Amino acid sequence: MSNWRPGKRVAIAGGGPGAISTALAFLKHGYDVRVFERQPECRAIGGAVLLSTPVLAILRSYGMSLENVGSYTATYFANKWGRERLQLPFNTEVERRIRIKGWQYGVLRSSAFKKMLDLVPDGVVSCNHEVTGYNEHEDCVEVKFKNGSTVTADILIAADGIRSAVSRQAFGDPKLFHTGIRLWLAWCDHIPDIPPNVGVISHDWQYQTSFFPMLHDGKPGFEWWVVEPGWEGQPLPEDPKAHVSKILEGWAQPMPRLLEATDFDTQVYRWDIYNRPSMKKWSTGRIVGVGDAVHPVSPYAAYGMGMAIEDGYYLAKALNGVDLRDVRAVSAGFELYEAQRVDYVNHHMEFARFSSSMFHSLPWPLAKLRDFIFDYTPVLKNLLRKQYLQKAEDETMNLKELHVF
Repeated sequence: MSNWRPGKRVAIAGGGPGAISTALAFLKHGYDVRVFERQPECRAIGGAVLLSTPVLAILRSYGMSLENVGSYTATYFANKWGRERLQLPFNTEVERRIRIKGWQYGVLRSSAFKKMLDLVPDGVVSCNHEVTGYNEHEDCVEVKFKNGSTVTADILIAADGIRSAVSRQAFGDPKLFHTGIRLWLAWCDHIPDIPPNVGVISHDWQYQTSFFPMLHDGKPGFEWWVVEPGWEGQPLPEDPKAHVSKILEGWAQPMPRLLEATDFDTQVYRWDIYNRPSMKKWSTGRIVGVGDAVHPVSPYAAYGMGMAIEDGYYLAKALNGVDLRDVRAVSAGFELYEAQRVDYVNHHMEFARFSSSMFHSLPWPLAKLRDFIFDYTPVLKNLLRKQYLQKAEDETMNLKELHVF
């Protein structure tokens, strides 16, 4: 294996956005990186996604052009009938320092991921290599594959998803649990008379439906989704389109129009959402995790792909300049990474779970009271400001190396 220098060897299990971000970040700092993906190719699963300002700034630092990467969006919250509850405010100082307008951009997941993969040098990614475990030694780690082969590295990064084999060996049973929601995530081509650069997150007493503008390979379109109550073992509807159509009966436009413009065979993805208890440690010895391998995120955070991309950036920054043969220096880098990420990410995970329960698990009388409060008071605005925006904006302001002056 060429360019595989002791002290610089970073092995990454998994080939999703978090893994590729981690690879790009370590390559930028001069490390030798190998990404091991079990599938025949690296690909991002799912439809569209929202990427926030700090995530876009990180991708820009890797060399990714932000031209036509996504659609700038002003985000509103509303009820089922279109009554506005709040507009998510922008922080003008964040905009000034990062030089990216707004806060969230809609993009087709596969389009954004392809732009990331285009930055990865040849020879870094090895597909059809499923990591099944590892043997840890004093000065290295031996990565084991399903095909019986092994690779020796200095550190191993678990980026292999919510059912990560590496994370399970390192930290034990993840104790996955169903979060009580099912997600229908879809996208469609552009509809000309829907206002541009506007996204709406709307609720009735038990469902959420939302839409955002997005770009797909530079072409405009819309991402939209429906969140419904769910449970483990819940049967799948025989006719998904009829099922979602029934949920959207009486919903304010443009939700019904977006549904009709969507091909349910090729443009809709369905997930039952699982999570794990929050972890206080994401590392042990020479092993460390990023993304869903250590913190699967409910869609209520609108942040899963973004958090994984951020993790890779922070991890490589924490280990920059470290001789990875030195386990004490590695442990110190892991501790710095965890100090910067664990509490921040756990807060967003837990707030997303709280929001999911608040919007989808309350009995009808309490749900109607909740909706009355959200329709006629600033409670929801204050909740989002304190629990979501403020912490994310503070993090962005602290990424001074990404500011543009």
